[in-house]
Amino acid sequence: MRDWLEIQKRLLPELIELLKKRYTILHQIMLSESIGRRTLATSLQMTERVLRAETDLLKAQGLIETDSTGMRISEEGRQLVKQLEPFMGELLGMRQLEESIRQAFGLKQVIVVPGNSDVSPAVKQELGQAACKALNSAMGKEDVVAVTGGSTLAAMADQLTSSSPLKGIWFVPARGGLGESLEHQANTIASTMAKRLGAQYRLLHVPDLLSEEAYQSLKQEPNIQDILQVIRQARIVVHGIGDALVMAKRRSVDDATVQQLVEAGALAEAFGYYFDRDGRVVHTMLTLGLRLEDISRTEVVIAVAGGKSKGEAITAVLRSGHEDILVIDEAAAEEVVNQCGLDVPSGRLEL
Repeated sequence: MRDWLEIQKRLLPELIELLKKRYTILHQIMLSESIGRRTLATSLQMTERVLRAETDLLKAQGLIETDSTGMRISEEGRQLVKQLEPFMGELLGMRQLEESIRQAFGLKQVIVVPGNSDVSPAVKQELGQAACKALNSAMGKEDVVAVTGGSTLAAMADQLTSSSPLKGIWFVPARGGLGESLEHQANTIASTMAKRLGAQYRLLHVPDLLSEEAYQSLKQEPNIQDILQVIRQARIVVHGIGDALVMAKRRSVDDATVQQLVEAGALAEAFGYYFDRDGRVVHTMLTLGLRLEDISRTEVVIAVAGGKSKGEAITAVLRSGHEDILVIDEAAAEEVVNQCGLDVPSGRLEL
């Protein structure tokens, strides 16, 4: 396929560019279910005039439908996108990015989806879909799955499906609840995932950030000890990756601690730990739940993150060496490649 793509690139570069553009438009409309032209133009960083010409053509071909609420992909358009996905992954260079990152960090699998979730909410939805596939492939019949919080994992939870109930699987939060919107908390995500799969769940009703006194007291509670034992038996961990200072702000960390994070060079946060550029832990939150030693023993660790802005943070966490599977978007993947100075195989086509 790559030889054929290279021939196309040399003889008909304008055709490949056009195919990429129209596939991207169809793909974004499919992810959004219904979207207005102005919103789509902003998401794709395209002028409304150019977008109007393309969507008029797609409508004439029966690939999209329009009404007063916006544009929707037709069933014929949906089938076309699905058929094109493997080809477009090669054409857009996703497979080459995946292999470069996989080899650099010794990962079992890397999944790269097109786009930049910093500027397109639809890309975050696709990250969630890709993470669902990775989790479904990894789960056995009687697994314990621990999940963290965040908007990306919330998007993932909303898209999990199963053809039959998975009653032998337990979902648990990796740690206590973050002081943010309820739908982004680990407890909510664990229960949502379980309900969508017909699985079971346990919750950890403690704050994410604890004082030393509260930590020591809660650690002695029999009910807390019971759920912690279940959490630490997790065979699979699914987690997001955050920018260190953004996460510190969300946790309302005091100014002195924020200054310590800055001085220590903290770039990333994952499962309550803060990592520097080299993947070293430079700060640990006092929290109940999974510890780093538990994660080191976990059989499958799946990281899900996206957006160009998270490139440094993702690289830092990858350098810690705990990940097995990475689900990432194109913009973040390119930043990881740049951060590490990786060579992308020549099959990646720059259009």
